[in-house]
Amino acid sequence: MKNWLLWFGALGLFLITPAFAQPLPYHADPDAREMLPSIVPVPAIRFLTTADFPPFNFRDPNGQLVGFNIDLAKRICAEVNVACTIQAWPWDQAANALSDSQGDALIAGLAMSPENANLFDYSSTYLALPGRFVTRAEDATGFRPEALTGQEVAVRRGSAHEAFLERYLPAIERVAVDSEIAGLEALRSGSVDAWFGDAMRASFWLNENLNCCGFAGDAYFRPHLFGEGFTIAMPAGHDPVRHAIDWALVRLKENGTLDELYLRWFPVGFY
Repeated sequence: MKNWLLWFGALGLFLITPAFAQPLPYHADPDAREMLPSIVPVPAIRFLTTADFPPFNFRDPNGQLVGFNIDLAKRICAEVNVACTIQAWPWDQAANALSDSQGDALIAGLAMSPENANLFDYSSTYLALPGRFVTRAEDATGFRPEALTGQEVAVRRGSAHEAFLERYLPAIERVAVDSEIAGLEALRSGSVDAWFGDAMRASFWLNENLNCCGFAGDAYFRPHLFGEGFTIAMPAGHDPVRHAIDWALVRLKENGTLDELYLRWFPVGFY
């Protein structure tokens, strides 16, 4: 998780004018828009998070807890019109704190693993994580992945993105690298023809390398390979809180708040 500190370092100041991003796709269930905020009243939502996961949840130079998830938690509480607290925990203790009912919801990127599914319920996805190609800027216009047949594409060794290329685009010559940064740097140097991997991580690198490279083609959404994306975890059976959060997420997408937060925190959009 601390590796995200290296990714975020490329962004510089965390309030950057969102000149290159675009609105979020619709992840939430649109049928939820007609639901009431909660059948059972929710007097407050106690959010748990961590403080070392930029740009989602981290401490700014003044020690204040900030980030996309922090802003989202506050907007959820405002939408449901309930009191809101946000408390930071070390990553290795956060899930246990939620299990021990020291909070009502964990907004920190907790994976929807089979083990976690036995303990927690999850909100709808509020930020999906697509895979995308990155090419040099002059190759991005009119990009078609089929045109990469026989060309070298960097991809992180052993990753779900490598499995995607092997399954769906087997004619591409895969060049396995040890990290996303290594692959993107190989693209910048001209050692490979393209890179494929986690679009969100690539967006951080592109923020400093837009003169060189850019996203090419479409975003690939494959939850069974790339994960379900970002959701909010709650103790299993805490349906009133889950219901209220899901209702708020739909409302925040409808009124443009989710797009606003995304554009603020991700100046190079990854969709």
